[in-house]
This record gives sequence, structure tokens and C-alpha cells, in this order.
Amino acid sequence: MIAINNEEKAESDHKMSASIGTALSEAARMLDANRISEPRFDAGVLMSHVIGRDRAFLVAHPEAMITGQQLKQFEEFVARRAQGEPLQYITGHQEFFKLDFEVTPDVLIPRPETELIVEAVLELVHTDMQFTFADIGTGSGCLAVSILNECRQAHALAIDTSEQALRVAQRNAERHRVADRLRLVQSDLFEAVSVNETLDLIVSNPPYVSDDEMKTLQREVQREPRAALAGGNDGLALIRRLLLDAPGHLRPGGYLVFEFGINQDGAIRDLVDRKVWKLIEIRNDLQQIPRTMVLQRRRVCGISSRQVL
Repeated sequence: MIAINNEEKAESDHKMSASIGTALSEAARMLDANRISEPRFDAGVLMSHVIGRDRAFLVAHPEAMITGQQLKQFEEFVARRAQGEPLQYITGHQEFFKLDFEVTPDVLIPRPETELIVEAVLELVHTDMQFTFADIGTGSGCLAVSILNECRQAHALAIDTSEQALRVAQRNAERHRVADRLRLVQSDLFEAVSVNETLDLIVSNPPYVSDDEMKTLQREVQREPRAALAGGNDGLALIRRLLLDAPGHLRPGGYLVFEFGINQDGAIRDLVDRKVWKLIEIRNDLQQIPRTMVLQRRRVCGISSRQVL
């Protein structure tokens, strides 16, 4: 059999070792009994995290033995998952746009659809351009760090009301070696940002869940920071403020790129002041649901070369 490590002496208060296959099967049954939608997958992720091997190893070597200490930790993680704690908060990691990000209960878990913001930005700018942008509600810093990682001459402001979230963003910036080009600002939108600071670009994944929707969120999502989710009565409270306040910090011709919720595109179109903004694009996610809006602040003179939708 393959041994995960060379420890031969089990501590008296730990269970005896078990095989990967046996531990995974028991964990999957427990998670399934507690209404976890992908019990086998989640058990595999937790096992990989505990033993430091990829999922391919688990599939190829179900007979491999784990130690009593590893089994104890694995069972503790499975119990937390069974109670509805998000997988990413247990492992402390989530991949986003080619990078691995630390996540904690202080920040929203990055979602694949939010990568649309990064994709849109990379079509608006050249990766070797010098520009300054702000990430409003940065959370883990996934947007700011990802854009800085792709655009090596860019500088960013990572803005959040939460001091704890900004600490997570700082660690992610340091991990991916962009901290020297990132300034953290604790602020409610632009309140702590100087009016003299002009930005070329603003990105945001703002809270956009309505009050009624907040009551029906999955139990895993309800574990995430309420401030990063709740968007007021209709879900658009923060988006209204963003549309009103962003022009005062954005150069003429600069862009605002932000995410919104399902079926909110029509209402947001109505909120956009066409004297201030040009609507460049609304992007669909992989399920063909409108998810990301790209706006351009109108120039004082001249016309943008981009086509207006």
C-alpha cells in the first residue's frame, strides 16, 4: 500500500488510520444525508486538502492509507461541510481567473461569472498600458489582483468598508506579487477617495441581492458576509450610488464595469443617465444570463470609437 507519510505511531487519542477509499465513501454518505448537492466531489476536495495530493491521486489510489491525525482532521472538515459551511471557507482557497485566492468568512467567495469583469477589462485596455483603476467592494481582492497580474503597468485602489476584507486582499496581493501596485482604502464607495484622484477605470462586484431574495438564499450563501450580498429592497441600492458617484472620479472616456443580478439588466438600463454614460455592452454569463455591464463616461468633446449599443 502507498503511505501518505512515514508516521507509524498513532497518538492514543486519534482513530486508527483508514484508506482513502473507505474515508471518502463514509464522508460522501454523511454529506448526502445532510443535503449537500455534490457529496462525492466535496469529500474529494476536502481529502485532497488534508493530505496535500490532487484528486487524480485519490482516484488512482483508493487503497492508500491516511494517518489517524489526517483522518481526524478530514472528519472534522466533513462535519463542518455537512452543517452547510462553504467548502471554500473550510479549505481557505478559491481559484479565480488562473490564480488561487485565499478566502475567509470575511469575504465573498469569488464566482466564475465575476471573471467576465476581468475579461471585459482586458478587451478595453492593452496589457502593457499604464492606467489606474479602482475595485469597489474588493473583498478578497480577486478583481484587482487579477487585473494587476495581467496588466503589469497598471495601479489600483482596492476599496472596501471591511478592514478584515482588506487584510485578506492585502495577503492575496502579496502572494501574487502585485502589492507594490495596490493601495488599500477602507471606504464606503468613494467617501475616503480624494476628489482630485482621477481614475481610468472602475470595476465592481457590488451587493445586488434584494431583501426578498436574501431570505431564500442557499444556506451556504447565507454564511457569506451579508454586507457583500444585500443590495436593499430591490437589490439596486449600491448600483444606484455607483452610477451616481463614479463619474466624479472617472476621467472622460473612462470605463465602469460591474456585475449585477439575474433579471436586473432592464432596471439598470433605466437607471443609466445617457447624458453621463454610454452603454457599451451587456455581457452574458455561461448560462446566457445578462450579468456584466460596461459603461463609458461621455467625453466633454469628441466621440468614442467604440460602438454604442
